Amino acid sequence: MGKMKLQTAGKQLRGTLTMPGDKSISHRAVMLGSIASGDTRVQHLLDSEDVRRTVTAMSNLGVTFSTENHDLIIHGKSLNELVEPKQMLDMGNSGTTARLLMGLLANQPFAITFRGDNSLSKRPFARVIKPLRAMGVSYVSKNDHLPVTKLGTRYLEGLVYELPVASAQVKSAIILAALQAKSQTTIIEPIATRDHTERMLAAFGVMVKREGNQIKIAPQTHLKATTIRVPGDISSAAFWLVAGLLVPNSQLTLKQVGINPTRTGILTILQRMGAQFIYQNESSDGEPMADIQVHSQSLNSTIITATDVPAMIDEIPLIVLVATQAQGDTIISDASELHVKESDRIATVTTQLNKLGANIEPREDGFYIHGGTPLHVDQPTTIDSCGDHRVGMMLTIAALITTGEVSLANAEAVNISYPDFFRDLNEVVK
Repeated sequence: MGKMKLQTAGKQLRGTLTMPGDKSISHRAVMLGSIASGDTRVQHLLDSEDVRRTVTAMSNLGVTFSTENHDLIIHGKSLNELVEPKQMLDMGNSGTTARLLMGLLANQPFAITFRGDNSLSKRPFARVIKPLRAMGVSYVSKNDHLPVTKLGTRYLEGLVYELPVASAQVKSAIILAALQAKSQTTIIEPIATRDHTERMLAAFGVMVKREGNQIKIAPQTHLKATTIRVPGDISSAAFWLVAGLLVPNSQLTLKQVGINPTRTGILTILQRMGAQFIYQNESSDGEPMADIQVHSQSLNSTIITATDVPAMIDEIPLIVLVATQAQGDTIISDASELHVKESDRIATVTTQLNKLGANIEPREDGFYIHGGTPLHVDQPTTIDSCGDHRVGMMLTIAALITTGEVSLANAEAVNISYPDFFRDLNEVVK
C-alpha cells in the first residue's frame, strides 16, 4: 500500500458500519478456546495480522482449527497436551499475543522462544517477566526484551503481586499463569483495567474473584468449550465516533460495538467534552454491546489524568485530534506508557498533527493541546503512520478536516488491527 493520497476537507460522512471484531477479545478467545476441552466456536473473530499471530502460535503448539460459516472452530487441547514447538513463536508486532502467551505457557515443561518484529523487540517485557519469575519461571533474554526464551518449568507457585502500573496485559498474563499454580494468587490493581480475561474465563467455566482492588485466582486448569461472540471493537469504532463528531454534516451508526465499562473511557471523555451519543439494541450477554449513533457536534476542552488513562490508553491519539478542534486547551498527563507503544505515540502524534497545522506541545507523560485550531496545509504534505496502526487511522481522520492536499506514508500499518479501514471509509464518504 505504501503512500496513499487521503480524502481531505469538503466531504461528509453518512451511513452504517459494522465494526471488526474486538482485537483484545479475539486474542483471548483463541487462547482460551485452545486449552478448553471440546470444540469452541468463535463468531465475528477479528481477521488481522495480530490475531493471526495468536492462531499461528497455538497451531505451532499442536492446536488445530477449522472454519464453518465464517466462524472459527477451535479443537481444544488441555494445557498438558500442548506440544513443544519446532520453531520460535513469532509474535510479529502483537504485544498482546506475546504477553498473554508468556502467562498461558508459563508452566510448560519445555523451552519456548518468543520473538517479535523490530518494533516489538524494542518494547519492554520486564513488567511481565518479573512476576512470572517470582512464580517460578526461568527466562533467558537480553535486558528483558524479545527474543525471550522461557526454559522448561517444573512448577508454579502462587503469589501476592501489586501491579506497579495499571496494565490489563500484565494482569492477564499473571491470571493465566496463576490458573496453573499450586496455590492461590492475588493481584492488586492500582486502578481497575479492562476485564476481558476475567469475563471470558467465566464463559469457559472458570471463576476469578474480585474483592475491591484485589483479584484472587485459585488454581484451575479445566476449561469447557463454549461459543464466543466477539463484539465490534470499541477501539476501531472510536475512529468513526471522532470522525462523526468532527466532520461537518455527518451522521454514522456503528453496529454492535462492545461497551464493556472497562473499555469505554473514550466515550466517557468525549461525553465530558460535550458529545452526545444514541445507544440502541443493547445486549449484556457476556460482553455488553450496542449500536451507537453519532453526529457532528461542537466540543470543549478537558483535562485527562491517571484515573482516565487505563480505560482509553489506545484512544489517546484520537483524543489529541479532538482536542485540536475543541474550544479551549486540553491537558493529557500520566500517559507515559505511550512512549512504548507501536511507536512513541507522544512524539509521533505531536509531530504528525503539527504538520497539518495543529498546535500541540509534547510533555514527558502526555500533551498540552491548544484547541480551536483549523487544520490546513499550504502545499502537498505527507504525514507518516511510522508503522503504527492507530496513528495511521487517526491521521486519516485528521485529513478529513484538513484543507489542502495530504498523503499518508506507511498506510499499510492499519492492517494490524483494521484491514478494511479504507474500504469502510470509502463506504461512508459522501
